[in-house]
Amino acid sequence: MFTVRRSTMAVAALAVAALALTACSSTASTAGASAGSVDAKTATSVSAFGDLDGLVAAAKAEGSLNVIALPDDWANYGKIIEAFKAKYGITVNSASPDASSAEEITAITSLAGQDTAPDVVDVGPAVALANTDKFAPYQVAAWGDIPDSNKESTGLWVNDYTGLMSIGYNSNVVKTAPAKLDDLLGADYKGKVAINGDPTQAGAAFAAVGLAAVQSGGTLDDFQPGIDFFQKLNKAGNFLTVDPTPATIASGETAVVFDWSYNNLAAAAATPGWKTTVLPGTAYGSYYNQAINKEAPHPAAARLWQEFLYSADAQNLYLAAGAFPVLLGAMETAGTVDTAAEAAVGKMPENFVSPTSDQSTAAAALLSTNWAAAIQ
Repeated sequence: MFTVRRSTMAVAALAVAALALTACSSTASTAGASAGSVDAKTATSVSAFGDLDGLVAAAKAEGSLNVIALPDDWANYGKIIEAFKAKYGITVNSASPDASSAEEITAITSLAGQDTAPDVVDVGPAVALANTDKFAPYQVAAWGDIPDSNKESTGLWVNDYTGLMSIGYNSNVVKTAPAKLDDLLGADYKGKVAINGDPTQAGAAFAAVGLAAVQSGGTLDDFQPGIDFFQKLNKAGNFLTVDPTPATIASGETAVVFDWSYNNLAAAAATPGWKTTVLPGTAYGSYYNQAINKEAPHPAAARLWQEFLYSADAQNLYLAAGAFPVLLGAMETAGTVDTAAEAAVGKMPENFVSPTSDQSTAAAALLSTNWAAAIQ
């Protein structure tokens, strides 16, 4: 849950030895690489298999799916994986759940030709944009319902869900929720406020600075006010350079945490007294992206996984965890949205902003230059 996976910046690849995946070096299986005359690796839609039943048959012939960097309590992936397994009877091998987006790409490269290579990845936007040469184009059956701005035109990457940058807090320690950003500068928050990782590397931490920017007079084109806010928070003695974990949250060491709404909601389920608030005013979010490894050892299963993720069943499971799915608008129109989950989570704010790839790149460069000096 509270990790530095999901980097939205192009982080340098980490040593492959750090990945549990590298313990296996067997040659990639070609079982199910084709179903009859269908080469699953070149299939760009379900029609290549005739229909969904044909894709299911090809995926079952392969028998397995390799996923990476999907913690069970991140956006409900534990339940999503179990639902996929139950529906199709396919084994899901989940490797390195706390890996970063950059490590996902490292695994694709370093495990190429092995049956332990990831079939699919779920990565931040900048990492997706920088690595399209490693992805296979695929358009799910729900392609027409996904807004153009949320997908690469051929299906090399597709947005799947977003959260809102929120503030989680231990109500047994902090009695009153912050009503505005500057409340966190007060004495009640001395030594209590943390962010999820390093904003020059971790997507959630990057978004915390982005939220502070748009709540402090900045814009998606100008993250400096966000950096300035955390500099003030640090000078006030309120900022903790501690990466939150379930243990630090449970102990009260990190009593206030900037993180995605779905992560803070998961923390609330595990920690008595943990509450979540989204500050009024401009809300900040960022979609993550699905992509298929073009050299996936289980190419049919990879494509079936995509079809499942963009079904109402999986999209509603994202929603139930507090992650807004990309097909939410289409499901509302079609009447397939889980209304109870939507009521519990709340509507997507109208004043929601999310950076473009160019804005993310510029903000990352600014953070790389100014962040360390601001919080030293």
